[in-house]
Amino acid sequence: MSNAAEDRICVIGLGYVGLPLAVEFGKQRHVVGFDINQARIDQLNAGQDLTREIAPDELAQARQLRFTSDVTEIADCRIYIVTVPTPIDTSRRPDLGPLEQASQLVGRVLAPGDIVIYESTVYPGATEEDCVPILEAQSGLKFNRDFHVGYSPERINPGDKSHRLTTIVKVTSGSTPETADRVDALYNEIVTAGTYRAESIRVAEAAKVIENSQRDINIALINELAKIFNRLEIDTEAVLRAAGSKWNFLPFRPGLVGGHCIGVDPYYLTHKAEQVGYHPEILLAGRRLNDGMGAYVAQQMIKAMLKRRIQMADARVLVLGLTFKENCPDLRNTRVIDVVRGLEEFGVAVDVHDPNVAAADAQAVFGLDLVQNPKQGDYEGIILAVAHDEFRAMGEAEIRALGRSGAVVYDLKYVLSAEQSDLRL
Repeated sequence: MSNAAEDRICVIGLGYVGLPLAVEFGKQRHVVGFDINQARIDQLNAGQDLTREIAPDELAQARQLRFTSDVTEIADCRIYIVTVPTPIDTSRRPDLGPLEQASQLVGRVLAPGDIVIYESTVYPGATEEDCVPILEAQSGLKFNRDFHVGYSPERINPGDKSHRLTTIVKVTSGSTPETADRVDALYNEIVTAGTYRAESIRVAEAAKVIENSQRDINIALINELAKIFNRLEIDTEAVLRAAGSKWNFLPFRPGLVGGHCIGVDPYYLTHKAEQVGYHPEILLAGRRLNDGMGAYVAQQMIKAMLKRRIQMADARVLVLGLTFKENCPDLRNTRVIDVVRGLEEFGVAVDVHDPNVAAADAQAVFGLDLVQNPKQGDYEGIILAVAHDEFRAMGEAEIRALGRSGAVVYDLKYVLSAEQSDLRL
């Protein structure tokens, strides 16, 4: 292996995961940030991160970091860190296409002594069973003789300014004990919270995929409880606050479950489980329940409007927020769109307003024309779908002013109190 202190790093994929990683390493080492999207490279070279994860001044601090979409410019790197997306397809099966393409790319420039570290969320075994054969085929090198691999699952939380890459414990692993040592030492250079060295790559892969599966199941339970309490005409938030007075009650809240992690990762685990002959029950039940929450919200809104004798054919509803979580522009797997489509099925005209989303992105992903400045007194219903700071700052009076007299205000995120809203999850 090469001299670890002089190893040049290449980060493959410069999204929410890859860019923060490249920036932190770029403050200490020579780093090449690679992405196949030339527009993304141009933005970063101009000092702008449209994901808003990295501020321009922090980007400027990474003095040893450069960006490229040219494969020939990464051939002199010795450590390759792959941070590409791992989505699901329309049948909710793992889509390893981006990961396989990244492995092919790295394989073409791989040299003896190199290390390839994967951060993308996968099912247990994917690194060694799916990615390594591609690296071997493309490079002509032998795994664990000529090159080695590691796995260190990402723990990025988009939009969270408190829990950052450096302040979250990083799980590390390697294909040999020596590789595991090197991977662990590498991340310890930038992660002040420290690392946890897993016993194997498969253990590290499994640890990542169950983190979000656990959260998914817990949220599914609370979503089901919310449905029950709604029928009993009991305020769910009041119940959760009372139950939360016990020290070991977990503070989960109901809501739409989207994004690139919680709404996706469980399908990676269930896919692998079914491959080895086990049909998961709890994992898939949680997914079904959470995937159905958008339609449930739309139905609840329609019922509330009908009780106020609002005619659906003439009704307009304003949805505040489109992203999968607050204070970020990320539209990946957002389930707010399910609410929009559910309302449209009842003939309701729906406007969507989200100051965090570029109009071109909403149009490209969903065919939606965002409303930039909703008119006051224009809506029979208002849904607070995402708790952006901008919406929290509005308050009840400003939010209600957007609706006509008798408009229904449905608060999915507890932005308002129970007395200030007409419906809550």
